[in-house]
Amino acid sequence: MLPVDGPPIERGGVAVEDGRIVAVGPANELEGEPETFPESAIVPGLVNAHSHLEYAVYAGFGDGLADFGDWISLHQERKNRIGWGDYLAIARWGASECLAGGVTTVGDASFSGAAAVAADELGLRAIVYLEVFGADPDEALRRFAELRERAGDRVGGRITIGISPHAPYTISLETYRACAELGIPVATHISESRSEVEFLETGGGPWAGLIPFLVRAPGKTGTRLLADEGLLGPVLVAAHCTVVDADEIALLAEHDVAVVHCPRSNALLGCGFAPLTELRAAGIRVGLGTDSPASTPSFDMFEEMRTAVYVARGRERNPAAITASDALELATLGSARALGLDAEVGSLAPGKRADLAVVSLSGSPYLPWEDPAAAVVFGGSPERIELTLVDGEERYRRGGERWPELRRSAERARARMLGEARPDARPPTRALKS
Repeated sequence: MLPVDGPPIERGGVAVEDGRIVAVGPANELEGEPETFPESAIVPGLVNAHSHLEYAVYAGFGDGLADFGDWISLHQERKNRIGWGDYLAIARWGASECLAGGVTTVGDASFSGAAAVAADELGLRAIVYLEVFGADPDEALRRFAELRERAGDRVGGRITIGISPHAPYTISLETYRACAELGIPVATHISESRSEVEFLETGGGPWAGLIPFLVRAPGKTGTRLLADEGLLGPVLVAAHCTVVDADEIALLAEHDVAVVHCPRSNALLGCGFAPLTELRAAGIRVGLGTDSPASTPSFDMFEEMRTAVYVARGRERNPAAITASDALELATLGSARALGLDAEVGSLAPGKRADLAVVSLSGSPYLPWEDPAAAVVFGGSPERIELTLVDGEERYRRGGERWPELRRSAERARARMLGEARPDARPPTRALKS
């Protein structure tokens, strides 16, 4: 068992009562007859601190486009082809994929509000940041109110509603201020690409005149802009931060802004990599997120952990830049801290919510293991998840139902986005012979 906030426990176990952990330790010292999982590791439920459940079937859209702005434009065009029912179908599939991959909590940026409904239905814990856009704060708040009504009254359970002023290039300072004044969790995208930073600083670059929803360039980066206006603070979660200098890192640390590192997404979009070691050294609360399958192939947090290790070690030319234990902490307790949920989730400790995953390492190259954290990070995968619990309730078990009807509905929505005339049709059977 890997509690994350303490050393591994050989042949460890966890006792659960009324949705909370009541004891951890050697399994033979716990009361009752435990369910056993040979050649497996018990870990805290993974926390995906920056996801987009409603984009679960967007894989490969615009892959390899020359600029991040081109990718955003294509993304927006296809998103406009579907409606509420499609968003809900896709979000349900995204939530199911997270649970099947050992993810028990997400910090989700939601365009339609469907993520809140889907997470609630499937039993996934979530802060759902409803996305708003534009220079007019009144219009943005009207959109937020509509999305919140659509999401339903889910506050107080596993679902928390927040707001996501999208980014400094799509949101005015007035709108950022109106969002902050709501007194709820806030998430935004900051410094995701060099093109973004160039546009914000100069109004020029590849984005100039290309993307219709840009606000007027403020003449400074997003971090400096929000800092100068007193809009940085501990309730703000900043996704990406791939293009930040030492002064901006100091500002983020000074104002206790959390940062979510999304290495696979940033790599595949050609945006670069967040300076992970510098962010952590500055004392910033750093979590790990997959972003969306529009830019990353999946919600696979094991691949995200591995990529974080590869990138940090390669960038620093130092194999000790980040350890497997560091990566597991980023994907659990680190992400929980970034979302402000670390008192409830992120580690296996008495009193915390019974959110956990069991990872089988049977048949992997890591048995018998030398370092169980390395075995989980480098040898784990969604396919190796045996069991996922949220609040002590079984939400996924290997070999059980994988929600086939959810997948079919989500695939039909993808077909509509791609403009297929007959999304329910299946290709004819082909006979092959040599």
